[in-house]
Amino acid sequence: MESNYLTAYNKGWDDLKQKKPEDIAKAMEVTYLSDKRQFIVPHFHENYIVDCKQQSIKKEADGTDPGTGASILIIQYLTFFQTNAILVNKWVSLKEIPNGGMLFYPAFHEECIVGLTKAFGHRPAFLLECAKQLAGQPASFGDASAVFEVFPKIPLCVVVWQGDEEVAANATILFDPSIEHFLHTESIIGAGGYLAKRLIKLAVPEIQRGHFF
Repeated sequence: MESNYLTAYNKGWDDLKQKKPEDIAKAMEVTYLSDKRQFIVPHFHENYIVDCKQQSIKKEADGTDPGTGASILIIQYLTFFQTNAILVNKWVSLKEIPNGGMLFYPAFHEECIVGLTKAFGHRPAFLLECAKQLAGQPASFGDASAVFEVFPKIPLCVVVWQGDEEVAANATILFDPSIEHFLHTESIIGAGGYLAKRLIKLAVPEIQRGHFF
């Protein structure tokens, strides 16, 4: 694990010790098993076991490690919140997220949105095929869109508009405004980037066969 990721990961475990497990479970809609000192955290509709004694995170179904990016997101989801906020049930761009969303949007666009546009902009329906593999549910935006439950209180929506000879293809990732209470800005960007990379990875083999770029 690279040093900056390791620092964030270790800080997450330190932050976890400072909060009451029962408060975390209630605020973030996860399960806490006090006898085992374990949290059960749904992540893309799969449960992950956060073991406070072992300081480990494993997928409940097969015991596999979720990887560095997902592990950091999971532990930050458990530790960042300050209030018991609720979903607003509306969608906004990263540019509308306070405390840096506008500032970081150009890099986010280059690293995430451009890839989504290339992967799905000329075949929007393919987004829905890939979304199913991450338990994404169809939505009604653009030419194709899907909502993903990254965590119980963090939905993200990916939207694609099809391009043609006159109009360029486009894509975006939308957030519920409440996310500012559940993750800091870097982790909000990380969550969007993590979803984009997973979708693009699912799309790549089919793109290579069909030449959809």
